[in-house]
Amino acid sequence: MTEFDAGRHVLPRPDARRPLTTTMDVHDQETAFTPIGPVPPPEGAPNVVIVLVDDLGFGTSSAFGGPCEMPAADRLAEGGLRYTRFHVTALCSPTRQALLTGRNHHSVGMGGTTEMATAAPGYNGFRPRSAATMAQILQGNGYSTAAFGKWHQTPPREISAVGPFDRWPTGEGFDTFYGFMGAEMNHWYPLLYQGTTPVEPDRRPEDGYHLSEDLVDHAIDWVRTQRTLTPDRPFFTYLALGAAHAPLHVGPEWQEKYRGRFDHGWDRQREATLERQKELGVVPPETELAPWAEGVPHWDELTDNQRKLAARFMETFAAFTEHADVQVGRFLDALEELGELDNTIILYVLGDNGASGEGGIEGTIVEHRLGHGIVDDPDEMIDHLDEIGGPLSYPIAPAGWALALNTPYQWTKQVASHFGGTRDGMVLHWPRGVPERGGLRHQFSHVIDVLPTILDCVGVPAPFSVDGVPQQPIEGTSMKQTLTDPQAPEHRRTQYFEMCGNRGIYHDGWMAVTRHGIPWEMVPEGDRPFAEDVWELYDLSEDWSQAHDLAAQHPQKLRQLQDLFLIEAAQYQVFPLDDRVTERENPAVAGRIDLLGDRTSVTYRAGMRRFTEETTPNIKNRSHSITADIELPDTTAEGVLIAQGGRFGGWTLYVTEGRPAYAYNYFGMNLYTVRGGEPLAPGRHEVRLEFDYDGGGLGKGGTATLLVDGEKHATGRVDQTIPYYFSFDETLDVGVDLSTPVTDDYPVLDNEFTGTLHTMRIDLGAQSAESSEFDGGLHRRVMGAQ
Repeated sequence: MTEFDAGRHVLPRPDARRPLTTTMDVHDQETAFTPIGPVPPPEGAPNVVIVLVDDLGFGTSSAFGGPCEMPAADRLAEGGLRYTRFHVTALCSPTRQALLTGRNHHSVGMGGTTEMATAAPGYNGFRPRSAATMAQILQGNGYSTAAFGKWHQTPPREISAVGPFDRWPTGEGFDTFYGFMGAEMNHWYPLLYQGTTPVEPDRRPEDGYHLSEDLVDHAIDWVRTQRTLTPDRPFFTYLALGAAHAPLHVGPEWQEKYRGRFDHGWDRQREATLERQKELGVVPPETELAPWAEGVPHWDELTDNQRKLAARFMETFAAFTEHADVQVGRFLDALEELGELDNTIILYVLGDNGASGEGGIEGTIVEHRLGHGIVDDPDEMIDHLDEIGGPLSYPIAPAGWALALNTPYQWTKQVASHFGGTRDGMVLHWPRGVPERGGLRHQFSHVIDVLPTILDCVGVPAPFSVDGVPQQPIEGTSMKQTLTDPQAPEHRRTQYFEMCGNRGIYHDGWMAVTRHGIPWEMVPEGDRPFAEDVWELYDLSEDWSQAHDLAAQHPQKLRQLQDLFLIEAAQYQVFPLDDRVTERENPAVAGRIDLLGDRTSVTYRAGMRRFTEETTPNIKNRSHSITADIELPDTTAEGVLIAQGGRFGGWTLYVTEGRPAYAYNYFGMNLYTVRGGEPLAPGRHEVRLEFDYDGGGLGKGGTATLLVDGEKHATGRVDQTIPYYFSFDETLDVGVDLSTPVTDDYPVLDNEFTGTLHTMRIDLGAQSAESSEFDGGLHRRVMGAQ
């Protein structure tokens, strides 16, 4: 092996040997010195772009016969290849970890989302250093690298101002990052990061701001700058949009385009989508619709209000999806303008899992309600019909639409056993490397195959060592042969699937599966042992869509595949199976390290912001106090002292018209407010909120008492509290309420405290026994919504 070859297998490339110095005077030096420069990329190496959109499903995009117009996806498909049997993992974080490492999600610690991490090796949420990312490998081979959009791979307790940052994008091989770190984000009022620095947009919805546009603006600016400064280096851009994950946020002008298009309902939409899929050739002519999910009503079983609401939810979803895709089109235009489109490998992955059924039977205008078992009444939601998609809503669509968007397959996101959760469309576009236009590829492939395919096309080997750490084997297999040969043999004969206890195994055209849970079930009836799960068997060579269960006809084949699942699951750290969902949100129950440990008191200073729920004291389901040391000016003071969450759930301590006040927002349904009676005099004061929790279970009420300088000023009741989480996207902030406001007593964004805030302290009281851990039989689906 030459020294140069070793540099490709050992990353970063070892330093070159220094030439001998032969003289004291540079004028007498006979041997020229070689300047130190970046590692050169392979000769003629193409650029790489991976676009990943969220929660779509196989039958969503127009490129795969769906009702959501996606002109950029169509454009790339017409100029490239559609992969019709491409599979993901059924949830967000696991697919992303598998995509960027080329390993199965359990092999790299991501058996669930980051918020569901436990101490078990396959579920701990930590990518091992022995599994370098695509960005690290390409960066070590001379590429410029940048990530934009959703990340969702960093342990939540590490998303803070003190890190550590080695599992942030810029610690995992990306030179640049602009986006959000968690599962989802408000697209009107996002909280973002530039690298590891918290930032907020400088525009608002009324100024025309939208997150999808912002992300692509930054991607375009970066690639233009990269081509100007380092045109000799190829680039890797990872563009992971938040759309079409909840909340479904899009302007009314986009929704208007789809007005009335879904009045026919989800049953007819499945039929229409399948007809179109057959015309496109992305499914065989004999493909049948898989069975409808039991418990989900058919369209003609809905009330008029349910149908009207459901149609509006779908109009919003489709508009949100098309709007995001149009932004991708702007990025493609920028590449074309730079002359880079033909020499760029673009993989457009149309979903990190199937469409989400976590909106339940009705859908909701505030997603967090469903996560806590609260089902919106359609007859009440109808009064907010025109708010859906706008800044006053946080919506997610009903499960019936998810089933339609996953046509022709069964089930939805989370359900790794069936293709409705795991099969998504994928488009590959590379004119310089793939001469065929509009081709179809039907080989069985998996998201772990992306990394080895990219390395194969770029011309760099998988490294033996990265940052001094020997690398574990890449478990994906290159698809490169399929790029130029539509009849290439299948590169993947076997693949296991598992998520939240739902399991499946594919081998040589057969697939055995067992569904353990239902994503939209609010209160399952007890815990079903895994041994009682019923297995199904499908012959995919004859049954493309898993429409006909052959378990009874072929028990021996089923037993063979069940045994194979055990072998694969043991090899890739799937055991022990874990069907807990909500419970794993609690670090103590999940068994992972709690950042705050046993601390019951935390003191903040003015200007501290952007604390996620896992980096703050957990005030839920217990008594607590919040104490502010403030100084008021001679003029009337206004603004927020501390706030957690926002418009769709949270609490805040603030000053309005010089008076202290406390507000508790219960999912945007009820707002409980306690206000002091008299304005505070100028000078220094201690403002204290004492919350006396009723106890007796989770989410109970309590009494809120406001004290100023030790004297009681006001008392009020909070009848209900939020038991599990305030928000997936909003944070705890001191001296300001970022993103959306908890209460309309102060404005959006411009709500900083106008006095001086010296310190802010949160003290936790004793937690009652019944509140010390989550109810094991309730709300199993909450964190799976991500």
